[in-house]
Amino acid sequence: MITSASNPTLKLARKLLAQKRKREEHGLFVVEGEDLVDAAGAAGIEPVELLVAGETVEPELLAGISTLAHAARVVGLYRSEDLPREPRETTLALWHVVDPGNVGTLLRSADAFGAAIALSAGCADPLGSKAVRASAGAIFRVPLLAFDDAPGERVALVAHAARPLHELAFSGAVTFVLGAERQGLPAEIVEQSHAVATIATSGAAESLNVAAAGAIALYERSRRTFDTNV
Repeated sequence: MITSASNPTLKLARKLLAQKRKREEHGLFVVEGEDLVDAAGAAGIEPVELLVAGETVEPELLAGISTLAHAARVVGLYRSEDLPREPRETTLALWHVVDPGNVGTLLRSADAFGAAIALSAGCADPLGSKAVRASAGAIFRVPLLAFDDAPGERVALVAHAARPLHELAFSGAVTFVLGAERQGLPAEIVEQSHAVATIATSGAAESLNVAAAGAIALYERSRRTFDTNV
């Protein structure tokens, strides 16, 4: 039973929750809550350390490192190298998406459609606490790739003045490229893509949230695949 706030495991967990630099330095990240720990176990990923309030650590000490409004009863430390990394037929490549909630939501959408996520430098850390929570366990099932490693033809998604996405033909591996929440994609990234598309909308909104755009693109790809196989 851990009974001191100066315990090395507790101190490490606190640093991992707070700092991306520490997560990268140690190759570890933290998840808070039984649901996320269960999701890891279901994916065959075991924790390096498992902290359980009242069993392995005093509850008030575990609550002291929590980032949640209501402290989790279970906290797990995991190796980032244990997460899936294999390419998939469909990928969402994120360029400077800085909101961890959006990154986590896109992980969840990728999980729903069997896709992978590729991240550029400057994106929110998918292993940070907010992104992990927003992923709802998808972090343990969705492959994470580097932005330049996303396979197949690249389709840059822009807000306006491009061919509607539903008119594009897909064959083989496809990567949908999504830009930062406000700035979108820079011209050089658009120019390097094989195609440029817009998600057609009929309302007054100027553009879609990046997480919504990613989900729609994945659905469109999935719908085409399903229709072809019927």
